Amino acid sequence: MRVYEALKWASSFLQENGRDENAGEIVLCHVLKTNRTGLMMNMREEMSEEQQKTFTSFIHKHVGGIPIQYMMGYEMFYGRSFFVNEEVLIPRPETEELIVGVLDRIQRMFGKQELHIADIGTGSGAISITLALENQNLHMYTVDIAQESIEVAKGNAKALGANVTFYHGDLLSPFYETGQKLDVVVSNPPYIPEEDWRGLSPVVKEHEPKRALVGGEDGLDFYRRFMEELPNVLQRKAIVAFEVGIGQGEDVKRLLQQTFPHAHVEVVFDINGKDRMVFAGME
Repeated sequence: MRVYEALKWASSFLQENGRDENAGEIVLCHVLKTNRTGLMMNMREEMSEEQQKTFTSFIHKHVGGIPIQYMMGYEMFYGRSFFVNEEVLIPRPETEELIVGVLDRIQRMFGKQELHIADIGTGSGAISITLALENQNLHMYTVDIAQESIEVAKGNAKALGANVTFYHGDLLSPFYETGQKLDVVVSNPPYIPEEDWRGLSPVVKEHEPKRALVGGEDGLDFYRRFMEELPNVLQRKAIVAFEVGIGQGEDVKRLLQQTFPHAHVEVVFDINGKDRMVFAGME
């Protein structure tokens, strides 16, 4: 089987079974150990029997519901490869926009100052590790309630050479229990309403950790808890940055305005025009 034939078969098979046809290209690049450019240049090359077998097995498993990232063992985020397994949420492209927003606001508010910043909900470490690598002036901390997630993130930090301090705890407890103050708090918390979770694709619902996805009946439980804890840990001049679910921007903005009446709070839309981030700046 030639490369283009494998790709054509996979695209059709995935589409027929209600899966994203682009997954075929991602898996093929992984199996052939190449990138998209290499794939395009070698479309007429013959695949080995072993490559064909691995490729078709991956595609059939994905149709069966297993995310391709868990099969491959990694996902690309902000130009870096992050190890992922079923203990952690697969990093999404939208979260890269959160990183851009945080880095931009840090530059505008603090310049090159050394800052203490916490990412709440470690997962794979995509947010904390990326921020630490992109801005060397950050003392980066991250917290997760699941020790299994922390172990995955620690491995990623080591592999990518990031200096991050890991805490096993619940939301901001490691900071208010010790009296430590923070300049920036960033989080992509669980925000999917319980009812919406029931209707998710089996690829997500049956494999990614529910604890990292669901935020109570209306999806806002974790944001409400943040409002109780944030005043205890933030410096007077500070930034709060949240990723939010579609349609939740104004609700989270209102919660932040109620908690910090003098803050500048803005809802920011992602590349697809969806309300995806909420930022609060306190000066």
